[in-house]
Amino acid sequence: MSNGQLHRASVDEIDAPTLYRLLQLRSEVFVLEQACPYQDLDGRDLEPDTRQLWITADDGTIASELRILRNTGPDGADTYQIGRVCTHRAHRGRGHTRRLMIEALAEVGDHECRVEAQKYLADMYAGHGFSVVGEEYLEDGIPHVSMIRSADSASPNGTSSGTARDEL
Repeated sequence: MSNGQLHRASVDEIDAPTLYRLLQLRSEVFVLEQACPYQDLDGRDLEPDTRQLWITADDGTIASELRILRNTGPDGADTYQIGRVCTHRAHRGRGHTRRLMIEALAEVGDHECRVEAQKYLADMYAGHGFSVVGEEYLEDGIPHVSMIRSADSASPNGTSSGTARDEL
């Protein structure tokens, strides 16, 4: 069995059917499965520096995806945020999230990176060099933590020591 094909692009490089399927997966996971009605289309996908990373299964379905946002801090330094990380129910447990995170962190390079993680996934993100900052909070009734991977914690393969398990 193949581990799927990795893709990366900005929204203006993605054909309409693929973009539709990416947004459909996000809706299936976050809105339907997790019962969190929220406005997913926040305009950030359209920003020129936003990157979409996804894996397609052998049959062409979107198996897993995430997006990388670039932010400019008050000091003018670029920081990044990884979000909308999700994996189709039928493709979980195959290492897709780990693979996407490694690829995303390779793109981020030696810049600071943030995730707003569901609390139960904090260990998975810690396995990629992220540390919890601040207190736990509720978002749409789900416990979350803010996590940062500092620029100096990056390693050549985009991870630190530890293990990762697949996210939604």
